[in-house]
Amino acid sequence: MILTFLLDFSWKELFLGTEDWGFLLEIVLRTMIMFLTIIIALRVLGKRGVKQLSVFELVVIIGLGSAAGDPMFYKEVGVVSSMVVFIIIILLYSLLTHSIGRFKKIENLLEGKAICLIEDGIFAIDNFKKENLGSDEFFAELRGKGISHLGQINWAIEEVSGEISVFYHEDENVKYGLPIMLHSLEYPLTYIDKADHYSCTFCGYTEFKNPGPAEKCINCKREHWIQASIAKRIT
Repeated sequence: MILTFLLDFSWKELFLGTEDWGFLLEIVLRTMIMFLTIIIALRVLGKRGVKQLSVFELVVIIGLGSAAGDPMFYKEVGVVSSMVVFIIIILLYSLLTHSIGRFKKIENLLEGKAICLIEDGIFAIDNFKKENLGSDEFFAELRGKGISHLGQINWAIEEVSGEISVFYHEDENVKYGLPIMLHSLEYPLTYIDKADHYSCTFCGYTEFKNPGPAEKCINCKREHWIQASIAKRIT
């Protein structure tokens, strides 16, 4: 049965589909043309369109990729049609970029706004909820910048590109803050055994607590705490 299947199986259709071998040379030519078209298009868009991808610019790149991909291996899609798509996308991009430079409302609509996530070592809860950003992911990014607890941070801002900009406290101004090292938040407390500084595990609000019930955080009303850290940032 297997031998019969192998003998009857169309290997040509598996590798070439409905096209003939001569179409492979055409694919090479199509790919070279579209490759050069992509390079020219990105040069026209400028460095900003390549280096910093906002949501608006990501749509442009996806559009260019789709327009370039189909004519590379679909015989029924002409190269000229794809080039027309490229020209339209570039013209629209140029028009919108010009509008963004002139009108702030259009800029905010297409690219969004920078948003503060941490202020003086405490989460800006309302702002953080608006972003599709998990705390573990955010903490990992902060650790990548040499941060071990939130008390080292004066401001943390999410830029429109998605990058996180961090402004640090000077070493002499570092405060007690929520530790963000691995496993540091695994055992939150609701009862304080010894007097020390403790941080709310939800918002990072930090205060000195005496032994007894931890009570609710005055900032977010949560009741889980962890012993705060005052370590200096290692650079």
